Amino acid sequence: MAITSATLFKIIFVFFILVTLLTPQAVADCEAQSANACNNKKKALPLKLIAVFAILVCSIIGVTLPLVTRSIPALNPENDLFVIVKCFAAGIILGTGFMHVLPDSFDMLRSDCLKEKLWHEFPFSGFVAMFSAIITMMVDSLATSAYTKKIRTEIISSESNPAGGGDQEMGGVVNFGHHHPDNKTEGQSQLLRYRVIAMVLELGIVVHSVVIGLGMGASNNTCTIKGLIAALCFHQMFEGMGLGGCILQAQYKSLKNVTMMFFFSVTTPFGIVLGIALSIIYRENSSSALITVGLLNASSAGLLIYMALVDLLSTDFMSPRLQGSVNLQLKSYLAVFLGAAGMSLMAKWA
Repeated sequence: MAITSATLFKIIFVFFILVTLLTPQAVADCEAQSANACNNKKKALPLKLIAVFAILVCSIIGVTLPLVTRSIPALNPENDLFVIVKCFAAGIILGTGFMHVLPDSFDMLRSDCLKEKLWHEFPFSGFVAMFSAIITMMVDSLATSAYTKKIRTEIISSESNPAGGGDQEMGGVVNFGHHHPDNKTEGQSQLLRYRVIAMVLELGIVVHSVVIGLGMGASNNTCTIKGLIAALCFHQMFEGMGLGGCILQAQYKSLKNVTMMFFFSVTTPFGIVLGIALSIIYRENSSSALITVGLLNASSAGLLIYMALVDLLSTDFMSPRLQGSVNLQLKSYLAVFLGAAGMSLMAKWA
């Protein structure tokens, strides 16, 4: 893809900051919700600094674990345990979309701080989430088609000119192809699919990670921050495992692996630091903040739900590997339910 996840992240991040800073209502806190006995800026700051380091460590552990442990036979992508852990992480991502991001969007866009005539008369959260899922499917499909066409052209070119180098990054596809052209094409198409999934999933996770980090950094509610730290650590670790598994299957070069892991690990801590810095002008209950974060949450929810159901769970459960083993299917379904249930339980605090 011509546009990388890093570039898309920068575009969305700049858009969010501009809307938050330039909208006049950004300094007008909602009087109906601003009065709270738990709001204490001095006590909240140390908690937020602890959250930065705790979430950073958990994020690094989660996203690097699948890549670090790939040399362990039990956690090799060809082993059943890897599939079960990946399904558990997919359940975490699915629970994040349904139980955290989407409900937060509904709460924000139906807040009493917003005008009832516009925001209370139409379910913008569901509308944006629906179109976000459709657009994600479109990007997913077009990117896969473009990658497939590109690699087929390179295969034809390499067959007509054996001395040609081709795509150097595709040189790592050794286990898929052997020497039969059809098998090689099929294996490379599957690899390209894994790469599209990894890039799109990272984009969705990065967007909502910045949003939740910014929300925590701007909040001074000491009654909820402690529980939120524990919930986000759990969330980031297992969501990182899901992304790390996708990155591992994508077989990127080391530099791209490190880049993707870096962006995932630092986005939530960066969002918290940014929220602390912007807390002078950013109010979590201002109309501009509620609208901007609410719409971004809805968009992220649609993307995460689509990715979890279609690109992660459906791809695995409809694969010959799981279709050929009822026992592995049942274990994987149990892992999905446990992941979704665990993330749902976290909704009590986050």
